[in-house]
Amino acid sequence: EQPLVDGVVDELRVECPGVRVFGPTMAGAELEASKAFTKDFLESHGIPTAKYRNFTSADDAVAYVESLDPNDRQVVKASGLAAGKGVLLPTTQEETVAAVKEIMSDRAFGAAGDTCVVESFMTGPEASCLAFCDGKTAVLMPAAQDHKRALDGDEGLNTGGMGAYAPAPCVTPELQREIETMCVKTVEKMAERGTPYVGVLYAGMMLTPNGPSVLEFNCRFGDPETQVVLPLLETDLYEIMTACCDGTLSSIDVRFKENASAATVVCAAEGYPEKYPKGMEIKGLDSTGEMENVKVYHAGTKVDENGVTRCSGGRVLAVTGTGSNLTEALAASYKAVKLIAFEGSNGANLKHNRTDIAKGAVGKKLRIGVLGSTRGTALLPVMEACANGTLHAEIVAVVSNRSKAPILDKGRSLGPTVTSKFVSCKGLSREQYDAECTAVLAGAGVEYVLLVGYMRILSREFTDYWAGRCVNVHPSLLPKHAGGMDLAVHQAVIDAKETESGCTIHEVTEEVDGGPIVVQKAVKVEPNDTAELLKAKVQALEGPAFIEAIRKKCGIAVVSYADAGVSIDAGNTLVELIKPACKATRRPGCDADLGGFGGLFDLAAAGYNANDTVLIGATDGVGTKLRVAHATKKHESVGVDLVAMCVNDLVVAGGEPLFFLDY
Repeated sequence: EQPLVDGVVDELRVECPGVRVFGPTMAGAELEASKAFTKDFLESHGIPTAKYRNFTSADDAVAYVESLDPNDRQVVKASGLAAGKGVLLPTTQEETVAAVKEIMSDRAFGAAGDTCVVESFMTGPEASCLAFCDGKTAVLMPAAQDHKRALDGDEGLNTGGMGAYAPAPCVTPELQREIETMCVKTVEKMAERGTPYVGVLYAGMMLTPNGPSVLEFNCRFGDPETQVVLPLLETDLYEIMTACCDGTLSSIDVRFKENASAATVVCAAEGYPEKYPKGMEIKGLDSTGEMENVKVYHAGTKVDENGVTRCSGGRVLAVTGTGSNLTEALAASYKAVKLIAFEGSNGANLKHNRTDIAKGAVGKKLRIGVLGSTRGTALLPVMEACANGTLHAEIVAVVSNRSKAPILDKGRSLGPTVTSKFVSCKGLSREQYDAECTAVLAGAGVEYVLLVGYMRILSREFTDYWAGRCVNVHPSLLPKHAGGMDLAVHQAVIDAKETESGCTIHEVTEEVDGGPIVVQKAVKVEPNDTAELLKAKVQALEGPAFIEAIRKKCGIAVVSYADAGVSIDAGNTLVELIKPACKATRRPGCDADLGGFGGLFDLAAAGYNANDTVLIGATDGVGTKLRVAHATKKHESVGVDLVAMCVNDLVVAGGEPLFFLDY
């Protein structure tokens, strides 16, 4: 950013008037050069950002901090460029005062801290949102998320970035549109003040409960976000850059690959971001160069006089993998990372990388949308299961064709981040109405749709779009009584003298109640049941049935013993083989069988007086020994080691081993 802030674009326009320059002028780069300028700009144009105050006096800043509620956490920023280090995150009022003094009085960041920004601390996921800009408008790229901390679990020191992935699942299509609107407005307002912005606008966004809010702007591509965003670009980058320089971006169809993800893992020198070695030979680049869906970007590297590629910096390589989803992209990236080594003079591998890039995104919750026309009673158990964590899902949208449907109130009760909307069908065909509903659901990032008391027949266009991703609950054990509704179904069950009824969760297809069955739950029909009584009994099953269907959709694979490499038959054979040996060690008082999950031990029968006997218990973890066995591929003696470990703990306490309980 420094050359842009210093005016390299302005200079090139004078010295090379016929050459296109992709990047903002000095005036445009002020969005990154001065946080104080950016905050004032955002506030004056109604672009969401945290509440703030700018200060040029340390005393004034301290007085402001001390006037605030001590429980209101603040962020303190040096306004100018500080090599990415000028943002302090105090947790108490005392720490906030100290942060102000560090920036303004102690001049920890030099002239960058002559102006200081104090702003309210915001909560929520962060996302990096980059946009192409031509001075008139902006086109947003897929949102990315990066990992700044050096170590797994977001531990350790801050770095320039240890990995990233895109698109970020937390940025839904609706949020993507909101953020793009904010970027477009920024470009338009910069043009209105006579400082048109051309190039890449990097918006650091906080996804707060009240919507996206700007944390900061950068005036260039970001690292390592660029390494995951550009591999997803379909349109020619040169064509886009040329259009940005010519002010014709709106004429370009900027396309990104659909159903594609990218992930990058940074390979750093051991010790980074503190003291680290240099000069190690980088091994494995030929192998990674032959891999499909992998691209290795060089950063801290150099080629010596013998043509050997060596490490010359802290962050050395960024290894990007692509795939049809984030899991595939990560697998490709990490497969390549394992082939790379930074070989030191003694042969040691001096490479460091995080092993948990995008871990949170891969395990993200299933995003549920709901269509309903009535009370939505069956939704309550789903809401409770989402809230207490027993269901790895979240309700993000509730849509109704009735403006006063109580199910909308249930959606509103989940908070402002949940879309709760009445969609009027007045004047719309079935296809048009369903398209409106799909737009709301898709905009909220819905992945799975529940029909909860939805009193409309769906169009083929809707069922095709949501095929395999939309389920309905029917108050009978389908295929019996398909096509019926509410009390009429229960009365039909009673009239048919059926002894069993229940509910069915089925996928929604064009054929009413004809989609594949996902879950069925049954209830006994009593002789004195009325339609109303039977309805109450069946309705109590609908929520749990939805929960079971959602769990299936979450795709938590059921792994069999065979899948894990375990043979039940071989295990049973082993038990039979060792039974004689175990029986030979059996002593009086022990009443248990090999392979059982418990047993009895009679101290008196074993020859002990219970009144003057002390029992010693020992429990040992076996994880480390098993890891050693796996690492050395030596399993034949690990069983002996595990038993001996437990027995030794008893013997050293002066006891006599009586029995061994394992799990």
